[in-house]
Amino acid sequence: MNSDRFYYDVIVAGFGGQGVLAIGNLLAYAAMKEGRQVTFLPTYGVEMRGGTANCTVVISSKEIGSPIVQRPHAAISMNLPSLLKYGPRVLPKGLLMVNSSLIDLKEVSRNDVELLAIPVNDIAIQNGNPKLANMIALGAFAEKTKWIGMPSLFESLEKVFDERHHGLIPSNIKAIEIGAKFVQSL
Repeated sequence: MNSDRFYYDVIVAGFGGQGVLAIGNLLAYAAMKEGRQVTFLPTYGVEMRGGTANCTVVISSKEIGSPIVQRPHAAISMNLPSLLKYGPRVLPKGLLMVNSSLIDLKEVSRNDVELLAIPVNDIAIQNGNPKLANMIALGAFAEKTKWIGMPSLFESLEKVFDERHHGLIPSNIKAIEIGAKFVQSL
């Protein structure tokens, strides 16, 4: 993001196991790498995998007063319950990104936001790894918003992933790039 003064926030939500916290964590680390002020607030149900999970990321050029966001600039909804809960909260003219592999677009009731429908699960399956749907979503979101740069995202993978998973970094970079290219083709 080139602007000297800015404030952006996003809620990323889905069910446990979809990697929504990884998306938020990577956005936060990448923004820190770029010298931004950041908050990352993860929340998940006691069930974890299969339960609900969400996180809020705030990226700013100035000190952030609170990590709690009621009306975000953007929301990434990885499943229908997340869309129903967080879609109505997005600010008018904000960005509502939905995983159209799992969400019927008829469920989107907003016409005062920009809708970005990405079939992240389908794209991940077509590219050989359904577990990378979250990285495809992250790449699409990063490309669409330009809130953080791709090099910062790629460099952040080492910080977010446990060392025993560093061998997976190349496939995650590829998935981020696939998500970005999908948005470029729209």
